[in-house]
Amino acid sequence: MDAADSPFPPGGESWCVMGKDWRIGIDIGGTFTDLLAVDETGVVIACKVPTKSLAPHAGALAALDAFAAQNGTGSAITSLAHATTIATNALLGQLHLELPRIALLTTEGFADIIEIGRQNRSRLYDLFVTRPRPLVARENRIGVRERMGYTGTALIPLDDAEISRIVTLLSGRNDIDVVAVCLLHAYANDTHERRLADAVSKALPNIPVVRSCEVDPQYREYERFSTTLVNAALLPIVRRYLDDLIAGLRTRDIHAPLFVMRSNGGTSTAEQAARRPAALIESGPASGTIAAAELARSRGIERIIAFDMGGTTAKAGTVIDGRVEIATEFEAASATKSGRAVKGSGYPVRFPFVDLAEISAGGGTIAWLDEGARLRVGPVSAGSDPGPACYGTALHATVTDADVVLGRLNRTHLLDGAFPIQAERSRAAIATLAQPLGLGVEAAAAGIIAVIDAQMAQILRIVTVERGLDPRDFTLVAYGGNGPLHACALAQELAISRILVPERPGLFAAAGLLIADLRADATRSILRACTQIPAIELRAVYDELETLVRSDLQAQGTHDRDISVTYSCDARYRGQSFELALYDMTTPHEIAEAFHRSHATRYGYAVSGEPVEIVTARATAIGRVEKSPARSRQAFSKMTRPPQIRNVWIDEGYVDVPVYRRSELPIGTQLDGPTIIEQYDASIMVLPRWRVGIDDDACVIEALA
Repeated sequence: MDAADSPFPPGGESWCVMGKDWRIGIDIGGTFTDLLAVDETGVVIACKVPTKSLAPHAGALAALDAFAAQNGTGSAITSLAHATTIATNALLGQLHLELPRIALLTTEGFADIIEIGRQNRSRLYDLFVTRPRPLVARENRIGVRERMGYTGTALIPLDDAEISRIVTLLSGRNDIDVVAVCLLHAYANDTHERRLADAVSKALPNIPVVRSCEVDPQYREYERFSTTLVNAALLPIVRRYLDDLIAGLRTRDIHAPLFVMRSNGGTSTAEQAARRPAALIESGPASGTIAAAELARSRGIERIIAFDMGGTTAKAGTVIDGRVEIATEFEAASATKSGRAVKGSGYPVRFPFVDLAEISAGGGTIAWLDEGARLRVGPVSAGSDPGPACYGTALHATVTDADVVLGRLNRTHLLDGAFPIQAERSRAAIATLAQPLGLGVEAAAAGIIAVIDAQMAQILRIVTVERGLDPRDFTLVAYGGNGPLHACALAQELAISRILVPERPGLFAAAGLLIADLRADATRSILRACTQIPAIELRAVYDELETLVRSDLQAQGTHDRDISVTYSCDARYRGQSFELALYDMTTPHEIAEAFHRSHATRYGYAVSGEPVEIVTARATAIGRVEKSPARSRQAFSKMTRPPQIRNVWIDEGYVDVPVYRRSELPIGTQLDGPTIIEQYDASIMVLPRWRVGIDDDACVIEALA
């Protein structure tokens, strides 16, 4: 769909008079691309346009065109931050692009390590289970005569003749797009990797060369190789995507620096992002969690569940004492089951990422009947094109169609009237499911909502109950275009008594881009017991890591006074296969004591006499960026007009429910459910036995005793 054919006119939501200098965040979701702009005085402009799934950069440019149509000329964009799903979609094959052809240079005898992998199986009892397709064809895996020991000592030196042989071999190939160099134990000594990569780069200057120790300098060869190859596979795709996006910006006379959200919840410059594309795989979901953490900090809330339900997926994560939960390894393009990633079904990637549970559950998720005539919802989504039945193109019965039939969503339009919808098509689509089920249309629609709510409640349990956390101790922050519609039902399911809906929930991820700081991470493998490494030696490692992360951010334009550095490490009892992360401990004694405490908390016991081994040391640098506070909306002294009344299906029948405009409700207003609050980017469904209070920057929904 071209911009000219978009059903969304260049409109949106704006407040006050237009400013001059703008900071912009653009989040590309599965259904909509969201733009939020704030000027130096706090004026806000917001708009949503359809995501162009096969050319996602075009959706970002269409959002900028919609912004320009509202803003007019004469204003400057000083900063542009962007979250994208380009890396994930490329690995999943959703962009219909072929992955680049990679040549893998590895220690002789280890060419098949990427195919052998680990012993874990994605389906334990399936004799015919298959692993993910290797990212490098067997004929493109080239053994190198060299061998580095785990202590960093060269057991078989890499000589010039062998380097010449490899270079000659590669020079005779015209079917290679990227070269990945992954040598055994390079984390302990990367001399061989550097020499080989330098020689290949000089001989083949037009082919990117990726070294494992630049990407992931940690032990465990399979995971290091996999991370490097994922990075290599994404390198040309992400670089081309960013080049196309920047070219589009330049044709619009936008010369602001472009920042990209990374999986770790921080941003980087586009140039840095192009070098580490594997760090963008979870770019999209991270920014909303960062915004939720900031909302919690501003209100002094210690524990929140960040819940994001958009058009194609629902995601949940926890923030405790202001700290976003960060994991250090995940599997890219993996299958999921009940919100959990299925181990062994994807490609291991070792980059820090915001730890979220995710499920294919969004407004566009399609409802269907299986062979036993049972109602199923998902995992397939109608996306933005063709979209739900009410969009007027297809007849897929989706979650959005169910919300329309039940009266939870406006039956005539979305986006403040900018997008007319056809409620009769929603009804017709769900009728095709209702008839085989022997149900009325409303009962079938209510069944769709019940199924999707049950699935989403599971991911809330994953990030709380399954991790030893009581969801009753948490506040649910609900955002995304559909999150506020389903928040009360999910909170009831988990006995959560308090919900926050931010001021612009459907644009919340874009808002997170405007407050996200730059972030850089560095790691070093240690693999020594606490009793065997002197404190001064460990301090030297952390000093080296700090120098690396500081210089990384300084190269991206951050002044040293705006950089703060924190330290962490992964530790274990010697012989264990898995580690625990410890924060803010930098001496061997502190680490050992903290590990015993952490192990007792996690597993219920500690072995105080057992040696504690430091596996990996980490440093994280945060570069603070300027944050323009959004101006609060106009505070009315009384309600500007009476609510509309709409028939809404609740429990097993229709109820007359008042429908309010959020922008017209005075701050301090309290309303008892059932009620619906509509705004440009989302609708809030307040169920019976809940009360909503209108605040300056969030709706506060609380369960009534």
